[in-house]
Amino acid sequence: MEFWEGVYSGKVRELPWYLPGLDGDVGRYLTSHRIRKGRLLDIGAGPGTQAAALAKRGFEVTATDISRTAVEKASLRFPRVRFIQDDILESRLSGEFDVILDRGCFHVLPPEKRKSYVVQIRSLLAPKGVLLLKCFSDRQPGTEGPYRLSESELRAQFGDFEIEELCHTRFEGTLREKPHALFMACRRRKTN
Repeated sequence: MEFWEGVYSGKVRELPWYLPGLDGDVGRYLTSHRIRKGRLLDIGAGPGTQAAALAKRGFEVTATDISRTAVEKASLRFPRVRFIQDDILESRLSGEFDVILDRGCFHVLPPEKRKSYVVQIRSLLAPKGVLLLKCFSDRQPGTEGPYRLSESELRAQFGDFEIEELCHTRFEGTLREKPHALFMACRRRKTN
């Protein structure tokens, strides 16, 4: 947690993942599937720009981050959004969400923590809800920054989910060369 406090104590608009508007893959998915409202959870919301853009679209947004500083800054900038300091691995949230957005949280988790993450997501996602996840792809060269994930790793981690879409894309932000990414949309499998 101390690491993230340091990250968000600086100029948020200079962070590599800072994006003033809605992520293109997220917007495209929501538009093409005609998802216009509902309860939405933004995990690892950081600067809060995705949460704010989604609230403008009509969603009832709860945005979380592990960093108290990130939550405080985002709350001041976007007072219409409910920001909460929360750790998704030990979440205190309750209720179910129609949409869960993760634009960069899963790919910073060490492999041994990912199963706990998936359990939490399953418990927070409404039966017909959708998880929208964007992470670094194994096509991204180097080792600095987030973990790189392959399509097969995502399919294995989210094997209990119905994957609607899994595609290669780019991670929009402030970097000149946009990192290789994967975008996934998946739903809880129906249970009897």
